[in-house]
Amino acid sequence: MSERTDLPVPDYDHLPVGSLTSRIRTLDADDLQTLLSYEKAHANRIQVVQAMTHRLDELKSGAQPSGGDPAAAQPERAPAPAGGPQLSEPTAGPPVNPRSHGDPTTPAQPG
Repeated sequence: MSERTDLPVPDYDHLPVGSLTSRIRTLDADDLQTLLSYEKAHANRIQVVQAMTHRLDELKSGAQPSGGDPAAAQPERAPAPAGGPQLSEPTAGPPVNPRSHGDPTTPAQPG
């Protein structure tokens, strides 16, 4: 069983699950097996174990580790503002006329 200092991903125990799933794609089968054994012996989080097992199967089937450094820091995402996420202009969608939206007396406009 590996000790925390021997793991191929630094600060493994403090990484969120989303960051782990992207970092394990950079590992080869041996390093991933080391991490999987450590996870099972410690936190044993089902989502993490499943992701690692699936990736290990991919590697055994011929997949290659992706580029990148498993030790590289992932950019932190800013928390969503209170009251829900704000949409940026590219994701907001087309403007809607509130007077015609859902009004059965307003005929459909050609698109």
